[in-house]
Amino acid sequence: HALYVIGENPLQSEADQHRARRLLSTRDFIVVQDLFMTATAELADVVLPAAAAWAESEGTVTNSERRVQRVRRALDPPGEARDDLEIIYELARRMGFDWGEATAERTWNEVRSLSPVHAGMSYRRLEELDGIQWPCYDENHPGELFLHSRLWENPVPGNRAPFVAVDHDPPVDKLDADFPIRLTTGRRLDSYNTGVQSAGYTSPMRRGESLDISPEDAATYGLVEGEQVRVVSRRGQVEVAVRIDPSLRPGLTFMTLHFQDDVATNLLTIDATDPKSGTAEFKATAIRIEKLPQAAGVAGS
Repeated sequence: HALYVIGENPLQSEADQHRARRLLSTRDFIVVQDLFMTATAELADVVLPAAAAWAESEGTVTNSERRVQRVRRALDPPGEARDDLEIIYELARRMGFDWGEATAERTWNEVRSLSPVHAGMSYRRLEELDGIQWPCYDENHPGELFLHSRLWENPVPGNRAPFVAVDHDPPVDKLDADFPIRLTTGRRLDSYNTGVQSAGYTSPMRRGESLDISPEDAATYGLVEGEQVRVVSRRGQVEVAVRIDPSLRPGLTFMTLHFQDDVATNLLTIDATDPKSGTAEFKATAIRIEKLPQAAGVAGS
């Protein structure tokens, strides 16, 4: 069984890090294609150095308002690093499949031929209009300002937007006397995912990992700002500093996944997934907080 990882760090980004490591260790062969020597890359049999897409590749980028824009190469990749597309095409050639020239525009035109919502987005139009919002169905379509604007037409063209009613399903990782506190995980503005890309530069907003906790819970457990505690879930444990956050309600705590080399938050999280989206339940882990012996002495002095 082989695994080919492109631009991801699943060893540290997946829920339940013990399980992720165990699954990765069962692969017979791992290839990682990335800008950095990530924790996942360190497990790989082959590492293919990739280009930084935002500065060293040609192509497109789609932002959160669905606007597709052109990306232009400003620099050549350093050393042996190569564009992702070039690497994939070369691998195909060596496996007996000649896909032709590895150009970004040619690949984008293939995407347009397969995706009706991108059909009208030629490179020429993307450059002339400084980007287009999908859906854009043909070369005369301006792109949709609102994703579902067609639903206001009478009669409605095409299919109506599907709505699926679901029953509330509580978190799989249930609270009980041993694990009475809910941990939710997320991001901070100045950092990105497991920190591989953002940890290399400084930010006046950045601080290390913390267990953010409400003032009420801090008082209940006798915790003070900056105190090191042990956070334990049904899958693992980490040690981390306390940060008191008045915006949190009692019973709810918060941590990020940005500092995995220092505090491996995903040792705590559960790999249960949502039946509709397949997303792991990062937002609902049952934990308990344990005072450390040395911290208890400091707090009592």
